[in-house]
Amino acid sequence: MQDMSTPSAQRLLVVDDEPNIRDLLAASLRFAGFEVTTAANGREALAGAQNDQPDLIVLDVMLPDMDGFTVTRRLRETGQHIPVLFLTAKDQTDDKVHGLTVGGDDYVTKPFSLEEVVARIRAVLRRTGRGSEADQDDAILRVADLELDEDSHEARRAGQEIDLSPTEFKLLRYLMINAGRVVNKTQILDHVWDYGWVGDAAIVESYISYLRRKLDVTVDGATLPPLIHTKRGVGYVLRMPRESEH
Repeated sequence: MQDMSTPSAQRLLVVDDEPNIRDLLAASLRFAGFEVTTAANGREALAGAQNDQPDLIVLDVMLPDMDGFTVTRRLRETGQHIPVLFLTAKDQTDDKVHGLTVGGDDYVTKPFSLEEVVARIRAVLRRTGRGSEADQDDAILRVADLELDEDSHEARRAGQEIDLSPTEFKLLRYLMINAGRVVNKTQILDHVWDYGWVGDAAIVESYISYLRRKLDVTVDGATLPPLIHTKRGVGYVLRMPRESEH
């Protein structure tokens, strides 16, 4: 296997007490071009942050000795402003708000896709000025003839600009990050409607409908194939239609 690490590769510290998750994340992030060190608890995380000076910490909230919030607070108290991406199995509003309040930069809820973790990491690195030159192109997500520019907040299909509301933009971004994977309403609400939604889950159907109408643009008199597909009883997936769906 080719070693994709380079002297200029960004350094990540992955902290999780579950060996399977920790090893899988580390291997995947190394394959994505990052240098990765790992820690299994809060004490090791604090030592690793001090010794290795990573560009970003991927930090599980539930650790055996101290939670990820405490780790982050201690880092900030000692003047270490390393960006933190929380991994959390919790889906309660208070936990997510707390994570950002103590100095976290973003969060991903378990179960997560590796593609989403990599995308969130690169977005945080860009936002905090720690991204590489190669990361600048990663600001543009591409699926088929659809493009979404995270920095300029613009979307285009077949070269035509699509006018999206902030919520439509976030929904499209989530679908594109998970292109080819079916995501359900609960996952969409959790990632698109900020830190919890206490209203009717039918709002997802409404916004999927809005987004479909905007994405199905007409070029040279012909409507482009639909990209958002419904899996009844399961959720939604963004991909090009299969032959049987034409």
